[in-house]
Amino acid sequence: MRLTCTINGEAREVDGVWEGESLLYVLRERLALPGSKNACEQGECGSCSVYLDGELVCACLVMAGQAEGREIVTVEGLAPSEEELHPIQDAFLQAGAVQCGFCTPGLIVATHDLLARRVGGDPITDTEIREALAGNLCRCTGYEKILDAVRLAAS
Repeated sequence: MRLTCTINGEAREVDGVWEGESLLYVLRERLALPGSKNACEQGECGSCSVYLDGELVCACLVMAGQAEGREIVTVEGLAPSEEELHPIQDAFLQAGAVQCGFCTPGLIVATHDLLARRVGGDPITDTEIREALAGNLCRCTGYEKILDAVRLAAS
């Protein structure tokens, strides 16, 4: 099958896609977008989080055929350019929240989603952060630096 969709603002076409392939597989293996990580393949860890038509999803749970004609934004698509980081990416670096880096793309996309959904100017709470990142697992940290990064990005 041919998959036609928009990825990170660019119209893309991929031939030879099996409908049962995951969107994650297509992104990483067919389109050379390695930012979303393949960790659990069960939607439990959040490492493969992407936007699908503006909705945060685990790309490992979305079949390639379901992405036909839709808009996908990956962690690569958040940055304004290849030479520039998104402020959230920069906050993760500044706070030392990047360790092995496997969970980081999913955490960054989930943080982006959290901050995009916030209304009002009240300071972000740890409860809000923890709820927004609850679907993302990290094996390297105690999460404190990740929380620091989200607070920094929100400020």
